[in-house]
Amino acid sequence: MSTKTHDLYERRKRVLPITLGIFTPTSAESAHGATVIDADGRELIDFGGGIGVLNAGHCPAPVVKAIQEQAAKLIHTCFPVSIYEPYLELAEKLVELFPHHTGAEDSTKVMLTNSGAEAVENAIKIARQATGRQAIICFSGAFHGRSMMAMSLTSKTGLKTGCGPFAPEVYRIPFPYYNPKLHPIPEDVFCNFHLNELRKHFVTTVAASNVAAIIIEPVQGEGGFNVVPKAYLQGLREICNETGILLIIDEVQSGFGRTGKWAAYEHYGIKPDISTWAKSMGSGMPIGCVMAKGSIFDSINPGTIGGTYLGNPVCCAAALATIKYMEDININALGEKVGGIVRARFEKFQAQFPQLISEVRGLGAMLAFELSVGGDILKPDGDAGKKLVNFAAERGVILLSAGVNSNVIRTLTPLVIPEEQLNRGLDVIESGLKMLAE
Repeated sequence: MSTKTHDLYERRKRVLPITLGIFTPTSAESAHGATVIDADGRELIDFGGGIGVLNAGHCPAPVVKAIQEQAAKLIHTCFPVSIYEPYLELAEKLVELFPHHTGAEDSTKVMLTNSGAEAVENAIKIARQATGRQAIICFSGAFHGRSMMAMSLTSKTGLKTGCGPFAPEVYRIPFPYYNPKLHPIPEDVFCNFHLNELRKHFVTTVAASNVAAIIIEPVQGEGGFNVVPKAYLQGLREICNETGILLIIDEVQSGFGRTGKWAAYEHYGIKPDISTWAKSMGSGMPIGCVMAKGSIFDSINPGTIGGTYLGNPVCCAAALATIKYMEDININALGEKVGGIVRARFEKFQAQFPQLISEVRGLGAMLAFELSVGGDILKPDGDAGKKLVNFAAERGVILLSAGVNSNVIRTLTPLVIPEEQLNRGLDVIESGLKMLAE
């Protein structure tokens, strides 16, 4: 029997390119909190959060109200044409939350963007101008977007097939993913090895004096929720200080409470020179930003950054209301709570299904487990990942995979999800694992 969701996908085939991705075979008519109502009136539990966009939930009432009120007053002028207060209010709030400077001798400044990829593009332009250098170092497993520079920095080759040539002067090094099963040495020894490998890279591949910036995700998103070790990121900060290289932290997926803190880098006791943000910043409205020390921002050439829609008034109002709502509900405490529940269940799943799950990893509520053939982490099971995502969709849970082999099951559920609903979703995942184990 044909359903409205089925009919929507048939219409999609006729007017959209077949290569435009389908991550889960679901539809959406409306949504609230952590619940999506599909085109057939069925309730779905959202474990994907629009790919990490909805930390504060679907359609939070204060955000909806702010959007409506701002849309009735002013939708667009282009900020460089006619200045307006919502842009300034949001910039001031972001500086308050994420100060990059450490003393009165400097400041922190902000440029609003339409997306995370656009924030990354501008971060690279800023770093190159501020340093007078060209090279950028990025990591294996990284995802920084789909625009041309961002795609050059992104690791997974399947996301870039046929799109080259890519931006020059981009150098990739291994992400310091530490797993005692694979690396039977202490974590600090592992981190020192990788930091020394970076120093060798400056001798064998690209001189430190030619490197403008190193860009890293504290927790890799599309790469599979790999968490950078604390000693490594602290060591990386020291190397950047020594060499004049700018450290860019990409917080697009990990920011705004997802890891139990406003910024994932706060877990590491360091500050970036430049950072990029988007996703949950605006509860689904297209807004992001690039932040940097004021001395860095003010050193670049006029006219090299900007755009028509950057910091749209309606998007600014949505972001301001989202941040205020996050403060009111203590989004970081919710991130810790959701993360604790999910981690406990995922570790239980690993004990129940050692033949399927090779690792549980993540930070705060940015958690995942890896599916592997026979539980061998060296044998990723992408087919099992696809089966589990489809199984969950059929039973009313929106679930996303990740990782270069699509074998990592990740959770990006809204942090406002009630505990009972969260556990119902986890029960469906458990049932799916039982199906895979049969």
